[in-house]
Amino acid sequence: MWAHFLTSFFAAASFVILFNAPKKSLFHCGLVGMLGWVLYVFIRGEIGEAPATLAASLLVGILCQLFAKFYRTPVIIFSVAGIIPLVPGGMAYNAMRRFVENRYDEALQIGAQTLMIAGAIAAGLVLSEVLNQMLRRRPKTV
Repeated sequence: MWAHFLTSFFAAASFVILFNAPKKSLFHCGLVGMLGWVLYVFIRGEIGEAPATLAASLLVGILCQLFAKFYRTPVIIFSVAGIIPLVPGGMAYNAMRRFVENRYDEALQIGAQTLMIAGAIAAGLVLSEVLNQMLRRRPKTV
């Protein structure tokens, strides 16, 4: 399990370096990516890959909003790094490989699953932004 912690942390933190984000955000971006991946790994077996990705990307989005507000940094810095461990790049590669090998039934199945996971990432990030906007704009009760 520690290998999941370390590799997801370094994957997220490496993209911060790649995109020339501020050096002070390196640790926090790695932390966001690691927490999202750990949640995904813990719940993937129980609820499936796409719902687990949705939950993990929602957590990443919420953490991005909180860190951006607390450290006065744009949200995009944390969100790009945070979703990197969740991106299904290997699945997309396998789907295209099956297409090239004329194994269309497997390719369609893997491709559909890849699209569902990619959609879950997008939906989780959008949902976190919507929740953030709802909480910011709610009327103050007396």
